Amino acid sequence: MLKELKQISHSIKESNPYWQYGFDIYEKPDGSYGEYHYVHSRGSVMIVPRFEDDTFLLTKQYRYLNQRVSIEFPGGGQLPDLSIEEQAQRELQEETGFSGVLHFLGVFNPCNGITNELSAVFLATDLKPVLNIRHDDSEEFIRLRLCRSEITALIRSNELWDGMTLAAWQMFLVSDAN
Repeated sequence: MLKELKQISHSIKESNPYWQYGFDIYEKPDGSYGEYHYVHSRGSVMIVPRFEDDTFLLTKQYRYLNQRVSIEFPGGGQLPDLSIEEQAQRELQEETGFSGVLHFLGVFNPCNGITNELSAVFLATDLKPVLNIRHDDSEEFIRLRLCRSEITALIRSNELWDGMTLAAWQMFLVSDAN
């Protein structure tokens, strides 16, 4: 049986509206102590927007940490005052200019050795344009409407490399909504 690791102490080194930088001392399986540095997150949402003609809406945006452009499904960090459904609808509208009917697909952790973040994935259908879009002034988007074969081609060519988008796409593909 795997031994649960016991937390000895916990502290927060930095904090912002989306996550906290946590530092713990924990007991290792051999009884000695270790340090664990991680991102404590409220969670996030990812949305797979699908039109009636079976095309999908993705965004292209610049990602500072990788210093390159990324093709992604809309998504973002969970704010404390919104439900996951409200956050998903907000991200969908901000990043695509559409609202839709949300269908919950599941939850995944994007990197379980670094963060406790759980990302809720939704399929959005019945997409309708939104007139008054709220924008985050730190983000710019180019919207892409793609069919399945185009998404597959972007994955194969490594032009679509965002892990959260890859996970959300796979969750959609294995869902009953596919």
